[in-house]
Amino acid sequence: MFKYILKRLGHMFLSLFIITTITFFLMHNIPGDPLAHMAKKLPDQIRENYYAKYGLDKPVIVQYKTFLKNAITEGNLGESLRYPGRSVADTISKHAKISGRLGMQALVVGVSIGIVLGIVAALNRNRWPDYLIMFIAILGVTVPMFIIAALLQYFFTVKFELLPTTGWGSFKHTILPTIAMSFGSIATYARYMRSNVLEVINQDYILTAQAKGVSSFNVVRKHVVRNAILPAITILGPQIAGIFTGSFVIEKIFGIPGLGFYYISSINDRDYTMIIGTTIFYAALFVFSQLVVDILYGVVDPRIRVAKDE
Repeated sequence: MFKYILKRLGHMFLSLFIITTITFFLMHNIPGDPLAHMAKKLPDQIRENYYAKYGLDKPVIVQYKTFLKNAITEGNLGESLRYPGRSVADTISKHAKISGRLGMQALVVGVSIGIVLGIVAALNRNRWPDYLIMFIAILGVTVPMFIIAALLQYFFTVKFELLPTTGWGSFKHTILPTIAMSFGSIATYARYMRSNVLEVINQDYILTAQAKGVSSFNVVRKHVVRNAILPAITILGPQIAGIFTGSFVIEKIFGIPGLGFYYISSINDRDYTMIIGTTIFYAALFVFSQLVVDILYGVVDPRIRVAKDE
């Protein structure tokens, strides 16, 4: 297992290197100049100083080597072009915590409720709990997140005045965004778990356990859930990455100062360094989450761990 993890870590760093390289050269091949709108009214000498400060007066390959060296040796992703004096790494470190907290709450709520609902739906197949849960799952998949967020704001802040509409600071500010973001996870896991549980409960080992007199609760807890949850773990990787990338719209609607705000604004402002830095961060988060999922496979099902060792 240890060798397998080392191998996956090597693949992870290779993937990050490729993504970083492609992103860097794509950004620098976009027509136009990121500093043109900021420095166009300045004298020529001052404008040249701006370009020299950010290294934009050098060939692209030289800029790439400098960026790669600073990123690997110092963890320095450069300075924001839109916000002079503000480090990209510091911006990511500060605001990713906000997006991470909000997204993690949504992920925990969505996965927990989705798994429970999926099990309940499967155990009550073709009965009203099954129909109700699948109806909720369909709504969670088809209704856009911003519609759910707007409805939550209307009912809980405008109509009943129970929770704050926008802002950040207390736990109350996280409740509505968490609910809005968790709807998709609830719907996804409910559908996956229902399908997986229906497949597992017809297996021979489940029938054997029931024939031995094992209670229904223990059959579900020890045999059904553990085997049915394995395919659902597969989608956990993208879900972990989605706790950051999926919060862009929610952060905008609820006025949350998360990393999504800076990512969107950097695209609009053509802030090369911020775009590259946040893209690397999201890519690292995604590939690392895939490693976590593979490790979880071995934890949940020892048979997979043995197979990897062999």
